[in-house]
Amino acid sequence: MPSPSGEGVCGPDHRRMRGKLAVLIRLRAAAGRLPLIRHCGATAPLLALRATSPVSGESVPEGEGLKELIMENNAILSALSARKSVRVFTPDPVTPDERATILNAAFQAPTAGNQQLYTILDITDPALKATLADLCDHQPFIAKAPLVLVFLADCRRWLNAYHAAGITDARKPGAGDLMLAMADTCIAAQNAVVAADSLGIGSCYIGDVLENAEAMRDALHLPQYVVPACMLVFGRPTEQQQRRPKPARFAEQAVVCENVYTDRTPDELRADFAAKAAANGQLDYDFDKAVQAFCKRKYASDFSREMTRSAEIYWKEFL
Repeated sequence: MPSPSGEGVCGPDHRRMRGKLAVLIRLRAAAGRLPLIRHCGATAPLLALRATSPVSGESVPEGEGLKELIMENNAILSALSARKSVRVFTPDPVTPDERATILNAAFQAPTAGNQQLYTILDITDPALKATLADLCDHQPFIAKAPLVLVFLADCRRWLNAYHAAGITDARKPGAGDLMLAMADTCIAAQNAVVAADSLGIGSCYIGDVLENAEAMRDALHLPQYVVPACMLVFGRPTEQQQRRPKPARFAEQAVVCENVYTDRTPDELRADFAAKAAANGQLDYDFDKAVQAFCKRKYASDFSREMTRSAEIYWKEFL
């Protein structure tokens, strides 16, 4: 039953957790708008200054322990950590309300100057889905996805607006405009991914939408200064996809530099890759063999070369 304050009654375990989380109430000044943890009436932001609970007097885990505590009790962080690509979907549709929620989340993403330098294509035509599946390195699961969205970096809308406003000498979009639009577009796409995940809907990025520029332009009727940045397919994951473990990522030291870029040494690279492989259960990892195979399968592949060729076609409009 609820307490006089309106809070639920907590058992001993919950009170201990509340005491541990209460330490997070003390914020650094800059942390005032960080996401909050809510647990049995105790509201706490992500960063804390104290290592002892002011409620229970218990010591609160620091370092990895504190990170685990936060992860376990923060739905946003847990979702970001758990999210993985889904390529096999159940037959269940994405409902109109879910579609609208996913799109609205994309619209709320950070955007340069509030310009929203993107256009989103909602692909509903089954024949067009099949065409995209073929153009994107022959991946049939794309055509089977309940929801397919193509995110276009759009440097055309604002140029047309300038012309409509009577600015006859507006410059043509340049390379910087395209890079800004690509960033805007991918940020919006990731917002859509996170929103979908919160609804129990899986997703997969399709970078191959950059390939086959001529055919892609024809299929999607892409005008000048509009470039496909990525495609996302959405649907409810099958049980097998839900059980499939998420691949481990590189450790922090492999991807974070302080102040300036620093190359990892060959020995450091070997250690970085070996640690990642071990986290994925590959205890007999052979760096040379694995990296050479990956290079052949991905970096030096025909589809990678095709992607580069097509990207150069799009870039030429902006140079």
